[in-house]
Amino acid sequence: MTSTMDMEIATPKRKVFISYHHRLDQAYKESLLQFNQEHDIFIDASVDTGDIDDNLSDQTIRQKVRDEYLKNSTVTILLVGTETRFRKHIDWELYSSMFDGVVNKKSGILVINLPSTNCTSFTAKHENEKEVVHPECESWTTINNRVEYERRYPLMPDRIIDNLIAPNAKISVLPWDKINVRRLAFLIEATFQGREECQYDLSRTMRRSNYNP
Repeated sequence: MTSTMDMEIATPKRKVFISYHHRLDQAYKESLLQFNQEHDIFIDASVDTGDIDDNLSDQTIRQKVRDEYLKNSTVTILLVGTETRFRKHIDWELYSSMFDGVVNKKSGILVINLPSTNCTSFTAKHENEKEVVHPECESWTTINNRVEYERRYPLMPDRIIDNLIAPNAKISVLPWDKINVRRLAFLIEATFQGREECQYDLSRTMRRSNYNP
C-alpha cells in the first residue's frame, strides 16, 4: 500500500465493514485503518461478529449479522489471506452483505488480495475503473468460467467466485500493493454506487465450521 495521492478526491465518505481473518490478518486490517485515519477516505463500521451461535438457522444468522453487525455499513471490504476462504464468520459476513434485508439493504463488496496470497491478478467491474485504477494495463481478458477464476484466485472464498461468475454482481478485486488514496476512494465509491444493481448469487449454503475440505 502506498500513501501517494495522485489527485484530490472529493467524494462522500461511506460506511465500510472490513471482513478478514482475525488471527492471521489483523495487522493488515490495522494498517488499512491507519491508512484511512491519515487520509480520511471512509467511515469504519466494522464490529466483531465472533459471538454468534452457529447452531442458529441460516436465516437467523443472516438476519442477525445483517441487522446487528452490518447495519451501519453500505460497503464491505474483504481482505483475502491464505485461510480466509475457510472461515465461517467471513462467509456469514459475505452472505449477509449480499442479502437484501427488509431493514438493512445489501452492500457493495470490494475484494483486496493480501501479499500472503502472492496474487497479482485483478478484476475490474465498475465504469471507468480500468482507467482510474489500472491505467498501466493495455489489454484485458473477459472471463466467464469458474475454472479460470479459480486459477487466477486460488485462495478466494467460493462465495466470491460464485459472484465473479454471476453476470450482474459487480465485485472488483485488486492486490493490496496497488492501493493508494485515489484508487481506494474511487473503488469504495464505485462499489457503493453499484450495490443496488448487484444481483448476487446466494445459492451456496452458509458455512458451519472452519475447515479445509
